[in-house]
Amino acid sequence: MNKNIRSVIIGTGCYIPTIKITNDDFLDNDFLDNDGNVIEKTNEEIIRNFKKITGITERRYAPYDLVTSDIATYAAENAFNSSKVDKESLDYIIVAHNFGDTRLHARQGGLVPSLASRIKQKLEINNPLTIPYDLPFGCPGWLQGMIQADYFLRSGDAKRVMVIGAETLSRVLDNHDRDSMLYADGAGATILEGSINPSSAGIMAHSTIADTFAHAYLLRMDKSYNREYNGTKLFLKMDGHKVYEYALNSVPKVVMDSLNKAGVVLSDVKKVLIHQANEKMDRAILKNLYKLNGQKKVPHDVMPMTISWLGNSSVATLPTLLDLWLKGKLKDHHWQSGDIVVFASIGAGMNVNSLVYKLE
Repeated sequence: MNKNIRSVIIGTGCYIPTIKITNDDFLDNDFLDNDGNVIEKTNEEIIRNFKKITGITERRYAPYDLVTSDIATYAAENAFNSSKVDKESLDYIIVAHNFGDTRLHARQGGLVPSLASRIKQKLEINNPLTIPYDLPFGCPGWLQGMIQADYFLRSGDAKRVMVIGAETLSRVLDNHDRDSMLYADGAGATILEGSINPSSAGIMAHSTIADTFAHAYLLRMDKSYNREYNGTKLFLKMDGHKVYEYALNSVPKVVMDSLNKAGVVLSDVKKVLIHQANEKMDRAILKNLYKLNGQKKVPHDVMPMTISWLGNSSVATLPTLLDLWLKGKLKDHHWQSGDIVVFASIGAGMNVNSLVYKLE
């Protein structure tokens, strides 16, 4: 590894789907518990409690004629527009997702060829040395793609890498499961370049853990809660309380490990960008992070959030959040050269990662 090379973000982009789904759109759902029994609460009460915990009032779904590789391509094109680089100059296209090109009511997602190959073709990139590959890693997939890109760039194997996070979770939801209200669709893309930078801007350090032995199936694919459903399709399921408990203990430790590797103290961090999974959980993670550092007070503006209006789009939440922030589209959240930002994510596996970045 060349210690003089830093992986620098030179372009970002996102695609925010056009179909807006509000909480009221779930008022007619038949919500069941995991045993298939009717929940003894009104839908109004279920939705009210859901909003109180998650902070979500609306989310976005992709139009039915679009699949994940389509919206990922839109995000990639947006990133090219912001970076002004030649698309043929990419050495790698890393695409994080979990379900492939899943169409509404389809039994399974399209995975052959890979989504990265499909996106490269849709971008009309002719260069055979632009290597596309997929990265299924749960919700932390985009951030893990950033980590892999950093290794490519610092090793000298690549000069320019695109990392995309895209998902259409609306296609894998069980409408009888209250957790279905969490999920959304979206795509975000980032272009990184290896640079010998006197300002030391770029990726400073990162950390990843995978607690699969005890926690591999806290998120999984399983049958519908509706006992009368006779189809073969499986749906996204989550042991929410266990994920919550695991996240509060694990994420702060992984973040601290990445900060220690970077030689950065928490008080020097301008923003903490956390995977938009659940507002209550993210705020509790942040509180525990500062508590771990002996600080009782959390800066009020340290954690921008989009979950209230975009929902949880898995691998797309972080690159979308980053793009909106860097382009000045998040009210009361600004940045300047030299700011240090920490990314963190948790998801199926259980996989947890964190990355420290200094803005150019």
